[in-house]
Amino acid sequence: MDTRSLGRTGMHVTPLCLGAMMFGAWGEPDHDASVAIIHRALDAGINFIDTADVYSQGESEVIVGKALADGRRDDVILATKFHAAMDVPMGQKGDPNKRGNSRRWIVREVESSLRRLQTDWIDLYQVHRPEWDTDIEETLSALTDLQRAGKIRAFGCSTFPAHEIVESQWVSERRGLGRFVSEQPPYSILARGVEVDVLPVAETYGMGVLPWSPLAGGWLTGRWRKGQDAPDSSRAARMPARYDLSDPGNQAKLEAADALAVLAEESGLTLIDMALAFTLAHPAVTSPIIGPRTMDQLTTQLGAVDVTLGKDILDRIDEIVPPGTTLAAGDRGFVAPQVTDPTLRRRPSGLA
Repeated sequence: MDTRSLGRTGMHVTPLCLGAMMFGAWGEPDHDASVAIIHRALDAGINFIDTADVYSQGESEVIVGKALADGRRDDVILATKFHAAMDVPMGQKGDPNKRGNSRRWIVREVESSLRRLQTDWIDLYQVHRPEWDTDIEETLSALTDLQRAGKIRAFGCSTFPAHEIVESQWVSERRGLGRFVSEQPPYSILARGVEVDVLPVAETYGMGVLPWSPLAGGWLTGRWRKGQDAPDSSRAARMPARYDLSDPGNQAKLEAADALAVLAEESGLTLIDMALAFTLAHPAVTSPIIGPRTMDQLTTQLGAVDVTLGKDILDRIDEIVPPGTTLAAGDRGFVAPQVTDPTLRRRPSGLA
């Protein structure tokens, strides 16, 4: 595969990044099968792997470490993430000091990731989600120290709103700290909200962009069609709100996914190739993250790097899902606590 520059880091990565979220208890529990998928991706030319400490409570990192322990580590740009609690399911609360974006947690958790990954360094260490009650300078200074110590080569953010990306860049410049070199946003044909501000901001600051869920969590595989039963999905079982068809946003996704499948068929493409090629076509995008659970799923996604969408197809896609539109609220990836916590947007009783 050809490679693209990862922001301005000087590192070069393939236009598809292998996501490891589905390796382990959340997807494929057989370690040997998962390792075989990783090796197949590397043999196909992919040189970029992304995981996270929270995926299957660290099991994903363990599997990736096993896959690279046979002498392949030096050939791979290895990325992982920190933020969520390891000892509780995502979305639930645990020890508040065993999670988040504080220096206390970062310097502890990086050691755990290094151990699980069986490596001495991480190429790209990413903040998995923003945290409103932690000063961004606290996070950036800890990451800068890890970079200077050689434990990480670069660091980035994931699912940050545009204004927080801008703030982080300003703080880095003012305080003489390292800066976020990449952003990992939710981006697919069905979730285009980041086209409004996140992608332009990333371009402004020369950041690499690594879209997660470019197949919209399976909605853009061709299996979701009108008039058919909903397919079995491990992701749907884990995140039912993103697949519940009683939700108007998910119903709109079904309508769009069906129309997109028809467009792909008319264009002589698979919907998977068309969806991945769509994300690759945006000038801000570096490497969409594919997340196969099986060898067959990996095989169906590798060919997208050879697909270029013409203006006519891109215009038709814009008609089905207008630019800047995210059809379902659950696909935004992050909702500010000021929206979900009423106490953050209401004055205490008795105050004018």
